[in-house]
Amino acid sequence: MSPQRRSTRLWSGAVTAALVAFSLSLAGAGQASAADVNNAKNAGFESGLTNWTCTASSGATVSSPVHSGAAALKATPAGQDNAKCTQSVAVKPNSTYTLSAWVQGGYSYLGVTGTGTTDVSTWTPDSTSWKQLSTTFTTGSSTTSVTVYTHGWYGQAAYYADDLSVYGPDGGGGTDPTPTVPAAPAGLAVSGTSSSSVSLTWNTVSGATGYNVYRNGTKVTAVTGTSATVTGLAASTSYSFQVTATNSAGESPKSATVTGTTTATPTGPALPKHAVTGYWQNFNNGATVQRISAVQSQYDIIAVAFADATTTPGAVTFNLDSAGLGGYTVDQFKADIAAKKAAGKKVIISVGGQNGTVSINDPTSATNFANSVYSLMQTYGFDGVDIDLENGINATYMTQALRSLSSKAGSSLIITMAPQTIDMQSTSNGYFQTALNIKDILTVVNMQYYNSGSMLGCDGKVYSQGSVDFLTALACIQLEGGLAPSQVGLGLPASTSGAGSGYVSPTVVNNALDCLTKGTGCGSFKPSKTYPDLRGAMTWSTNWDASAGNAWSNAVGPHVHGLP
Repeated sequence: MSPQRRSTRLWSGAVTAALVAFSLSLAGAGQASAADVNNAKNAGFESGLTNWTCTASSGATVSSPVHSGAAALKATPAGQDNAKCTQSVAVKPNSTYTLSAWVQGGYSYLGVTGTGTTDVSTWTPDSTSWKQLSTTFTTGSSTTSVTVYTHGWYGQAAYYADDLSVYGPDGGGGTDPTPTVPAAPAGLAVSGTSSSSVSLTWNTVSGATGYNVYRNGTKVTAVTGTSATVTGLAASTSYSFQVTATNSAGESPKSATVTGTTTATPTGPALPKHAVTGYWQNFNNGATVQRISAVQSQYDIIAVAFADATTTPGAVTFNLDSAGLGGYTVDQFKADIAAKKAAGKKVIISVGGQNGTVSINDPTSATNFANSVYSLMQTYGFDGVDIDLENGINATYMTQALRSLSSKAGSSLIITMAPQTIDMQSTSNGYFQTALNIKDILTVVNMQYYNSGSMLGCDGKVYSQGSVDFLTALACIQLEGGLAPSQVGLGLPASTSGAGSGYVSPTVVNNALDCLTKGTGCGSFKPSKTYPDLRGAMTWSTNWDASAGNAWSNAVGPHVHGLP
């Protein structure tokens, strides 16, 4: 978060300025005949990338998200590569075909070449949910094969594709087999609980396109992946769960039953409706050296920066810099945390920073992360964890890790995040996906509005850091993208020394808070509605704040606590 711990990333400009819309050419399509088939092979990517070729090793199959079945294509563009994946498909001459596919994530294109007539394509901007692209083409008099393709856009977010179809007369090249009713899911287990939810996971079922989740014998939700969170439950209550697998052929028998018990309603001091977060430095980089006991009382959440990675994948530990902090002992540190908690404050351990590389990219590292963070909570008295990883997040396994931690710590767990601005530009990004995945247990996302450069606001316009518009138009993306207002905070440096760029005066921070919560104090951008429940603000750091005479917390703290 500080220049010593933070890296600067500059956005090259508005995404949409570089894109050229593809025209959609439609050939007249007749009525489908009984002999029409899907001529594409491995159309659902259930057999990996068999029959598919992707440029620059950009393609891979993933188990989540999927539109149906157990797999989908994930293709990741680079600066000089658009992640194009192709398949040669056998067709009949002088015939009309419908080309379609389901896509999600970044900019997605679908098209066909080699038709012998007019090659066609269609596309869509980034999408947070599955969307079907479709077009038609007619083959020439001597055309016996065509090349179908998907691709994204250079340097943009990864796109996902599933269930591609080239539907029309049988070209003789073979088709995917007709589905049969899938088997009952195995491996159903409770992966996490809170006072109002139970999270479940189960094994993939071959040939399944979806799964139904049953609570106490009643269907409560349907999903396409192999996990689900059942919400709206009563605290301290046991529930039974079963899962079935589905596809076009029908629904499987129910799985074995598992029991999940929700945790008790938290009894400790509640976090204020509007809260101020401050990072406390466990090192001396020229800012005021503090003990936890000296942190200004305006801070409601104190994030201890930072935990350290271990040699065990995903696991973290904490090493108090006693020498750098003037002889601060572990016992004093623990006692100061306990005193802050007794005063109603929350103290959490932050994972990451510029130099903090913790990789959580498989079930084992996710478990190691959850176990090690919970151990730190028990050892030091931390109330939770802050995710401040600047080198990317695997949404699937970070979600698994945080849900596992929640099941251990209970519903009083504090989970905060401090993504960079680039990480929250689209709901297809890993940070944003993780936040939405754990929305029922997430406390607040304090995006860093500094060391950023220019970014897109929710209105599609480009805003430069250092203004009220930058704060409000970027916060709007999170508010419109699915986060609750109580889960959105504004992260700013406490002084010009706290970041390489992006410092704004406390007055600008307060104006942005007023604009978002009350509709006053706005710049040229004004949100379409107000968000009175906005959580508040964050700063790097309490130490730099102290170096500046606590000017930031003395101005922003009372303002946050006085919001409606």
